[in-house]
Amino acid sequence: MAEKHIGHIEPYSAQAGTMIPLGFQKFLRTCIIWQFIRFIAINIRMTILILKSHH
Repeated sequence: MAEKHIGHIEPYSAQAGTMIPLGFQKFLRTCIIWQFIRFIAINIRMTILILKSHH
């Protein structure tokens, strides 16, 4: 019953309490080159973490 009141809130309205991404944030989310760089960086960090755990 606690979730019943949520149905009338519009997404991305001030009432929803969510942040609306602006220009640069939208660019980073849709830029293929940036996503590839982040993918490589996360994989390197995971590889380092896994290698440390095996010793």
